[in-house]
Amino acid sequence: MTDREQYTPGPASGAQVRKDGEKSTLILVRELRHSPEKVWQALTDPAQLHEWAPFDADGSLGTVGNIVKLTTVGAPAPHVTETRVTRADAPKVLEYNWGGFDMRWELEAFGGDTRLTLWTNIDRRFISMGAAGWHVCFDVLDRLLSGTPIGRIVGPEAMKFSGWQRLNAEYAKQFGVETPKGPPQAAQKS
Repeated sequence: MTDREQYTPGPASGAQVRKDGEKSTLILVRELRHSPEKVWQALTDPAQLHEWAPFDADGSLGTVGNIVKLTTVGAPAPHVTETRVTRADAPKVLEYNWGGFDMRWELEAFGGDTRLTLWTNIDRRFISMGAAGWHVCFDVLDRLLSGTPIGRIVGPEAMKFSGWQRLNAEYAKQFGVETPKGPPQAAQKS
């Protein structure tokens, strides 16, 4: 049995939702046993993003002003978005917009480890799906950085995965929302 076949995500944790009027922000926190510099590389380097993120990048996200094409992975028709990196304070804060979703990554050193926090706006109807998806992505990222990669698990492939389905239900309960039955409209149109 491969590491990927043995992978089971832990329980839903480290997530919260902030609501400001009609806008919802999903905040996910994960402690990684790796230095901020190593985590920063995984957040900005196209080759590393290809191993864990729900999108591919055609350039580095590590420099303010860079315009990078981000392409969703796993969608029936990939969606390409041009994004401009608006903040890149290595290895502490990274900001850009991915297809209408503001993305803010904060890296905080503690000991030799990193507390990684993702802030992203998301349609409230799909907030549990987003939390479940990022939870799995963070697990895959942690394994990649530990030298035991299992390959990314995103999009429809993730949604078929029993661990993702469990997480989606757990986050929905935690956030007090209905468990969505399908992908967000934007993903259906892509």
